[in-house]
Amino acid sequence: MPKLITIKNPKSPISEAYRGIRTSIQFSDLDKEMKVITVTSSKQNEGKTTVITNLATTFANLDKKVLVIDGDLRNPGVHRMFGISNLHGLTDVLVDNTTFVDCVNCTDTKNLHVLTCGVVPPNPSEMLASQRMKEFIDNLKDNYDYIFIDAPPIGIVTDAGVISSYSDGCILVIGANETDIETAKLAKERLDSVGAKIIGTVLNKFAVKTNGHDYYAYYYQGRKSKKANRKMNKKEKSMA
Repeated sequence: MPKLITIKNPKSPISEAYRGIRTSIQFSDLDKEMKVITVTSSKQNEGKTTVITNLATTFANLDKKVLVIDGDLRNPGVHRMFGISNLHGLTDVLVDNTTFVDCVNCTDTKNLHVLTCGVVPPNPSEMLASQRMKEFIDNLKDNYDYIFIDAPPIGIVTDAGVISSYSDGCILVIGANETDIETAKLAKERLDSVGAKIIGTVLNKFAVKTNGHDYYAYYYQGRKSKKANRKMNKKEKSMA
């Protein structure tokens, strides 16, 4: 069974928070189509896989065709979120063991497809940086409205930087009360050093008190939120 709160409890405060993040992403850059989005973190266990799978679900609920790719070829976890097999996946497609059509998984959510990691390779960085991988992603753009790639933590390995080179945007997930500011800064610096287009950050797993109870929430801060709001206000005035 899927572990996604946006599927199990779509009316929860956390699900609403994901929809808020979705809206922020949609207006993060009105001048460029945001189609391929990479999600990474500064270190392990900050919840990037939870964030990306729930976020992808909210986009699929807009009647958009969405694909989630497990690009964490070192420690894959997307298949566990959806409760599906990881027997075949991305790595098998890249080495021609099988085809994308044979590997891609449909989910119970309409329009939402998943491509798991597949066999964990001995050379993940080389596979992700290959011309074949870039062409593969480029070809998928014709079939999907949004492609979300779950990348390894940028603070541990360079894979996320490689993936961001052929992505339209990158989101950095930070675990509240788990990641110190210097580690977070280092993660951002590594993304900046490879020219990654950071469209925002998600502060994950911070407790919010409501009616005497705690629940874990998600906060998204877009780097271009003010610019987007100005454009939206200008557009609304011109339509008035």
